[in-house]
Amino acid sequence: MALTTVKSMKQRGGDTLDSMFASRYVQCELPKFEMPEFETPKDAAYQIISDELMLDGNPRLNLASFVTTWMEPECDKLIMSALNKNYIDMDEYPITTELQDRCVNMIARLFNAPIEEGEQAVGAGTVGSSEAIMLAGLAFKRKWQNERKAAGLPWDKPNMVTGANVQVCWEKFARYFEVELREVKLKEDYYILDPAKAVELCDENTICVCAILGSTYNGEFEDVQMLNDLLEKKNAEKGWHIPIHVDAASGGFIAPFLYPDIVWDFRLPLVKSINVSGHKYGLVYAGIGWVIWRNKEDLPEELVFHVNYLGADQPTFTLNFSKGASQVIAQYYQLIRLGFQGYKSIMANCAMNAKTLTTAIEGIGRFKILSKEIGVPVVAFSLLDSSDHDEFEISDGLRRYGWTVPAYTMAPDAQHVTLLRVVVREDFSRSLADRLVTDIKRVLATLDSRPSKLIQAVTEAVQQENKEMTSTPDAVTVAEVKDTAAFKEVVHGRKKGHHGGHHHSHSRGHARKKHALHKSNGVC
Repeated sequence: MALTTVKSMKQRGGDTLDSMFASRYVQCELPKFEMPEFETPKDAAYQIISDELMLDGNPRLNLASFVTTWMEPECDKLIMSALNKNYIDMDEYPITTELQDRCVNMIARLFNAPIEEGEQAVGAGTVGSSEAIMLAGLAFKRKWQNERKAAGLPWDKPNMVTGANVQVCWEKFARYFEVELREVKLKEDYYILDPAKAVELCDENTICVCAILGSTYNGEFEDVQMLNDLLEKKNAEKGWHIPIHVDAASGGFIAPFLYPDIVWDFRLPLVKSINVSGHKYGLVYAGIGWVIWRNKEDLPEELVFHVNYLGADQPTFTLNFSKGASQVIAQYYQLIRLGFQGYKSIMANCAMNAKTLTTAIEGIGRFKILSKEIGVPVVAFSLLDSSDHDEFEISDGLRRYGWTVPAYTMAPDAQHVTLLRVVVREDFSRSLADRLVTDIKRVLATLDSRPSKLIQAVTEAVQQENKEMTSTPDAVTVAEVKDTAAFKEVVHGRKKGHHGGHHHSHSRGHARKKHALHKSNGVC
């Protein structure tokens, strides 16, 4: 690289990215927020980026995410070979299109769609469940509007009913596409949608009710069958036609293999569409989801676009246009590679590891388990006593051992409950579970050796008061803190259930919850 470039880059000061490692090519800094003036040799560019990425977390230790982090090397080869294929160009890549259609049909039949032999299922591949939900929601909204217009009724105030525990993409859909979101609030020890309360919120403007097969918060399945029965009765009484959508992002590749007797899918007449994340328990890397409709009448034809400027007539119903073909191919690989028994074996193993981890965490004697044995293989747990230290401190402590275990508060009206959550994926082995429990015990021991958050808070307040009174404040001991009026007042308030530390924890918890869920949303 030219010496003038070295000089000009060094003059930029703080806006540069240090890359001063032993290389014959790179003897200078690179700008952070603008393109460099000259080329960087390919091996140096690789090394610069590789070095920075080493500071990322280890995906396999990211227990916050439901997203697949390991696939077989043979599938990795297929993905690499298809990175230059644009899936939307169906005329140029007809085999990829056919693989997508095969996936749709396999998943539709897995969900018991009423498809005759030789008949094609109705569905689409998406970037993830977020896009799938947007498409399903748009279909419900358009179908409801068409029915209202045909009947000469107002069609400008659509609403949908969900539990307060829905993933943030439902809130996005409601806001982006101007649909009122009516949420059924949660309560302590009942962290999923109450079907009876959901039906009570419905009216003639309700475009659908959403049920979740695997809550983001604790992995629990909602009772879709009860919702269907109650809603059928309500529809008959009122003359409505309110349908159900099942958000099976996490549970769609769990329930058919582990819990075939749970009726949640197209076996229920009001279930008109289902979404599932191929990149979760579909066992594909991030970037693939699926939406399946019961039949073609449930997807309004006017939402499907037809283009021919890529070589032939191509129907498309997506929010974006171009998309890589790799994940579609990877999903097809997994479906034929594993088959029903292969998926069943993997899901059973995940469930067993989750059960083992649950037992081990219960054995510590400090936690209450909030997840259920039947559901997504997730272990959600909260402290029995958080008066001295809370779940956020445990989450922070585990990061020092490399683990990402999120701490967050429940959805309204159970936001006073704080929990930790571990997602058990295919690559989370029994030995990793044992190591995690060991590290949780280490974190607890470290926290137990420290002053409680209450004492720390009062200590800081007393020190601040002393600092304001004198220029050289004396050190404050724990004994002195406990003897202060401030400490006694806080303890007295805590006994009444109103201590300051509690509210601080949940204020911080609310912010961290939003950060954790939004961070995972891009891959959920």
